[in-house]
Amino acid sequence: MRAWLGLVTALVLGVILAILATTPPAPRDPRLTQGLFDLPRAEANLRRIARAPHPTGSAENALVRGFLAGEMARIGMEVSTREGVLDAKSAQRLNKWSGRSDPPAATVNLVGVLPGHDRAAPAVLLMAHHDSVWGSPGASDDGAGMATALEVARQVATKGPPRRDLIVLLTDGEELGLQGAAQFFAGDPLLGHIGAVINMEARGGGGRTSLFQTSAGNGEAVTAYARAVHRPGGSSLAAYIYSVLPNDTDLTPALKGDWAAWNFAFIGRPGLYHSPKATPEALDRGALQDMGWQVSELTQALLAAPELPGKAHDVVFFDLFGLVLLSWPAWLGWVMLAVAAGGLVLAASREGNLRALGSGAGRMAALIVLAAATLFALNLASGAGQGANYYDRLAAIPLLEVMVLLAALGCFMVVLGKGFAGAARQAGAALPLLVIAAAMQGIAPTAAYVAVVPVMVGAVALVLGEVLAKPAATLACAALAGPIVGYQLALGHQLMQGVGPTLPSAAALPLALGALVILPLWPGTSTRTANLTGLALLGAALAVALWVRLDPMADTVAIYSLASR
Repeated sequence: MRAWLGLVTALVLGVILAILATTPPAPRDPRLTQGLFDLPRAEANLRRIARAPHPTGSAENALVRGFLAGEMARIGMEVSTREGVLDAKSAQRLNKWSGRSDPPAATVNLVGVLPGHDRAAPAVLLMAHHDSVWGSPGASDDGAGMATALEVARQVATKGPPRRDLIVLLTDGEELGLQGAAQFFAGDPLLGHIGAVINMEARGGGGRTSLFQTSAGNGEAVTAYARAVHRPGGSSLAAYIYSVLPNDTDLTPALKGDWAAWNFAFIGRPGLYHSPKATPEALDRGALQDMGWQVSELTQALLAAPELPGKAHDVVFFDLFGLVLLSWPAWLGWVMLAVAAGGLVLAASREGNLRALGSGAGRMAALIVLAAATLFALNLASGAGQGANYYDRLAAIPLLEVMVLLAALGCFMVVLGKGFAGAARQAGAALPLLVIAAAMQGIAPTAAYVAVVPVMVGAVALVLGEVLAKPAATLACAALAGPIVGYQLALGHQLMQGVGPTLPSAAALPLALGALVILPLWPGTSTRTANLTGLALLGAALAVALWVRLDPMADTVAIYSLASR
């Protein structure tokens, strides 16, 4: 049992940290967050905003807009509107939803300005969209953003005029192709007054709010966020992944401007994306509070700042389990890789067994390839591919995560379960990951930390395991492995939430990185036990995949996705 103690300690610590990283803060008494965000008030506004579907051009959308204008006026804002017309493509999409052949509907952006002491100083712009998709009340997308914008503006107003103006822009036609935002940023008279932009979105109904996109040259913008927000969430990895995906939000046209910008969203409870069940009651209260706290802290810090953030070199950044935001210049990744390489050479040279080194490298490469191929095959078995309903696949993500976890553990047992003794073999296991980390550093330096840091920590753990006495070495390895395992578990969850229904094979990298740091703690089992356990886990993963495939269509899927089938 003592042989397993270090491993169990690392895994328990990792699970605790992963839960901390992915769980929104619990709702609190408004008296404890006075001056920051009043959750009950925001929820009351949300119930009015999202009482029914309100797509562009609908009577309900006009009612929602009237309510929002009234609330903005009560806060003390100067309220105005900007009118436009849907372009042909957006009008066609709206008609496809409605089943009619109406002429292009009008779009109406709502603008509120809360005057500051210095009306000439660059203003802070808060942005969300007030239209929903057809058939969804849109409590999360984008009711949460609107409720947050109203409540943040109210909190600012109660403290008296800020240093600079606060502008709230609630756009129309976002769901039809960013229509309102494109019209506003094409040449609105207020553009010259803007100095910073914060956008709020959602794809789901819960989870942690994440800073998933920034303007280019984000060094100062990230520093401002890190200083202002007490429970941060976000990473430059998420920003990089989002940059290569074919997705857009209202921030897309805003990024053409020469100002700092931040984009916030939560994507948990993914089955509620564009769902008829995306009601205020279904929205995770903690997710709304998380968005409210982060946006309020950042907004109030920017409003009070003598100067707004300018352009600086892009930086690596990520939150460490929601406790603190770490950031550093991208070039530092090369230094970390050098430390990792030096540690691996030192650890391997103490044993001097080239065959073991090659064996370790081969088995880790085999784990990555087997896991990626297995997850790809299981995803097809679960019903992915041509003809699958996108929203039904989103609803299946919790089960798909179980499938991926079982498959990952099964692959680990089959490839590495019998043990991995010896520093040379363990150093060899790090070599494929060192190559991957170096490639990532060269291609996407702000995203590479996700591999660079674990490989460096794994190398340090190997060296400590060689130079320290057994009890101290086990303790040191467990202390280093726990946070890495926790981060990889959280990363795997976030990847599944983001791209899991189409690309679960992405989880092969977190699996390999987590395996690397627990290898010094893994006591191993017999080959027979490892193979039987691995096959049983893979069989269970296949059973979950078939469960997803045979499940009826989720009752949360977007109505328009059924009409188009």
